[in-house]
Amino acid sequence: MAVTVKSAKETELMREAGRLLEIVHDEMAKMIRPGISTMDINEYGDKVIRELGCVPNFLNYSGYPASICVSVNEEVVHGIPRRDHILKEGDIVSLDAGLIYKGYHSDAARTHAVGQIDPKVQKLLDVTKQSFFEGIKMARAGNHLFDISNAIDSYVTPFGYGIVQDLVGHGIGTSLHEDPQIPNFRQKRRGIKLVPGMTLAVEPMINMGTWEVEWLDDGWTVISADHSVSAHYENTILITDGEPEILTLHV
Repeated sequence: MAVTVKSAKETELMREAGRLLEIVHDEMAKMIRPGISTMDINEYGDKVIRELGCVPNFLNYSGYPASICVSVNEEVVHGIPRRDHILKEGDIVSLDAGLIYKGYHSDAARTHAVGQIDPKVQKLLDVTKQSFFEGIKMARAGNHLFDISNAIDSYVTPFGYGIVQDLVGHGIGTSLHEDPQIPNFRQKRRGIKLVPGMTLAVEPMINMGTWEVEWLDDGWTVISADHSVSAHYENTILITDGEPEILTLHV
């Protein structure tokens, strides 16, 4: 496993890639309402990325045909935007996006409510988002990688949700997907030791029902095996000498 540790200069480039991606997500979030298509979101996200002087890193990645992954309800990740897929009141929609800034990648995902949603579904969104923050409490130099995984699992499991196991987080830098892989479920081993300069994409994917998933015939779209709704929350983070820095979220 070759895990890259970024230099100070590389860290600044990663930081800017993350800041710009947060702008993209903020802009796309303003669009979310009943009546728009998943293709509308994709086209707008692509436009914002390019206006910021960046390149969408998902477009044509291993053949993926869009710039933004737009996944609705039981779609876990990698939903392909379509002109005829119209959002309706009560849906949830996950937007997974990334960009390249001066050769460096950022990656983040948010799940949004479309209008008013069932309170039980809102709870899933809230737990999924909070599980990310529970996980990165352990993302400190000197801790081990799977401390993050175990913290996410410990938080989510009592709610009775299914933690997707077929898809995991990852390292990120000059490539969208780098070592290490970062599971969101409990691991028996400890994993590598975290050191300052590592940049990681931590991304819990949580189903209201089973943890199991299936791939649709398009070769990309992943759905929950029982068709229960699914939420996704992701940020690119930097391991520092202290608290982790969230590169794609500034509060």
